[in-house]
This record gives sequence, C-alpha cells and structure tokens, in this order.
Amino acid sequence: MKPIKWLFSLLAIMILLIPIISCGKTTSVQTVRVGEVTRSIFYAPQYVAISKGFFEEEGLKVDLKTTWGGDKTMTSLLSDGIDVALVGSETSIYVYAQGSSDPVINFAQLTQTDGTFLVSRKKVDQFSWDQLKGKTFLGQRKGGMPQMVGEYVLKQHNIDPKKDVKLVQNIDFANVANAFASGTGDYVQLFEPTASILEQQGKGHIVASFGKESGTVPYTTFMAKESYLKDNPEAAAKFTRAIYKAQKWVNTHSTDEIAEVVAPYFEDTPKETLKTVIDRYKSQKSFATNPLLDQKEWDHLQKIMDESGELPRHIDYNKLVNTKFAKDAMSE
Repeated sequence: MKPIKWLFSLLAIMILLIPIISCGKTTSVQTVRVGEVTRSIFYAPQYVAISKGFFEEEGLKVDLKTTWGGDKTMTSLLSDGIDVALVGSETSIYVYAQGSSDPVINFAQLTQTDGTFLVSRKKVDQFSWDQLKGKTFLGQRKGGMPQMVGEYVLKQHNIDPKKDVKLVQNIDFANVANAFASGTGDYVQLFEPTASILEQQGKGHIVASFGKESGTVPYTTFMAKESYLKDNPEAAAKFTRAIYKAQKWVNTHSTDEIAEVVAPYFEDTPKETLKTVIDRYKSQKSFATNPLLDQKEWDHLQKIMDESGELPRHIDYNKLVNTKFAKDAMSE
C-alpha cells in the first residue's frame, strides 16, 4: 500500500505544480529597432503606442532611436542598423530610383499632412500669400518634403519660389530657427514646437499652415526593406496593429490626455506648449487616423516632387507600398 500512496502523493504534487509552471512560461518577445528621422510632437501616435503598451500587447519590444535626418535614417535602414524607419515616403522613391535590389517599402502611415508652418517676423493682421513677394524666405533642405511642399504651396498661390522670393536653403536644419530669431529673413518655414516657441518669445508670428494648404500626402510613414517584411511578416503585422491602436486612441482622446502621455518624450517642452502643438496638428488632421497609405496620396506626393524638380522618375504605387498589413489591422 505504501508505494501506491507514494505514487498518489507524487501525482497530487505534480497536479499542483502545473498551474505554477504554466504561469512561469515566458512568451517570446521580438525586438524591432526603429529609427525616427527626428524627435517631434508631429509623431505623437508613435509615442502613444509605446507609452500605452500597445507594442507590448502585440509581443513586441520597440528599440527607438532618433537618427536625425532623412539621409542618415535611410543609411541606417539600408545597412541594417535599424529594422524600421519612420521617415518621409520620398526617401523610398529616391532609393528605388538608384536601382536598389532590396527596395524600401512603405507599410504603415503615421502622418498625412505637412507639419510645417509659415512664420512671419512682423505681426500680420490680414495675411495673404502675395505678401511674400520680394521678401527673404528661409526654407528647408533642398529635396526634402518640407521644402518641396513649401515650394508647391507657393506655386499654388502664384508665387515663383525661384523668382518672386529670395529663397534661402543653405542653413542647416537645426539652425534655421536660430538664424531667423537672430534677424535673418522675413519669413521662415518651421516645424512645431519651434514655431510656437518663437511666437511665445515674440520673435515671430504663425500666419499660415503648409499642411492645410498642401492637402493629404504620405508625409511620414513606417518603412522597411522588402527582405525584412518578407522574413518578418508577423512582426510587421503586430507592429502595424499597435500603431493602429495608437491612432484610434489619439483620435478619440483629448489634447490634454495626449499631452500627458507623450510628455516624457519632450521633457524640455512646457506642457502648455505641448497642448498647443497637439491641438494644432489634430485640428488640421495631420495625424493619420489609420495606417493605410492610399494611391491618391501617393500620386499627390509624386506630383509635389515632380513640380519641385526632385522626382527622379514616376514609381508605381504597388512597387513601394504594401497595404496588406494596414488592411489586415483595420479589418480585425
């Protein structure tokens, strides 16, 4: 009888241990290395996805770093320094036009308008675009989306950026605001929160939005090499689902709530400035409400690039845009 009692005791212990062992199991977590072209409130949904744990819910760990500039971001992606890049879609066109054997594919859109604003040195009660004629305009880097959109908007208002304004493009991105604050130029094209900070300091006045004027474009998207998406389709699907959760969250929560969540990423920016900027971007629908990059936006992007003389050649939508991950996320 004793061996039988011993056997039953052993079975009882094993039954009690099963739940403990099950609870101790760890789910495999995949790390995705993401390079953002700059640190910007413009990318609020991305920070929401991280802060609210949406990536963790999908079994992903996001290793985010700022790669400072389109060229550096794309170099990091092509050299496998990062897995996913958050950068303007025009960069994928430039890479493809150079004959890449492993093209960079846009798979999830984050912002859908330009994020820059026109800042005037003088306070203007009744602004009209023709007031720029004959003035010095500090633009952005040649070939980048801000500059191309800037020129496109000027042309829409019958201003030739090469003839009607003194266009300054030789100032480094990081120093454009400082150059303007120091007295260079009559108008400047700036991202937030720099534009609002200059306004608060009395050194400039926001008079227009390039985002409102230029229409919807795939201004900033998540992209990866074709080989990465082929080898990691599950990670790409999870990543896109997390972004979509964040987009829905941003779309249904207040400016104050969004500011609270993203504040840790902008420790040097006052909370009130954060709120001002987020509200401005929300009101002009800069944050995409879903990750789908549609063909109309893609065609508009290439039109803007073509008019600025920066489009190397027209690239078919299906060559550089993968909509599967976005559509699957939206249908779930």
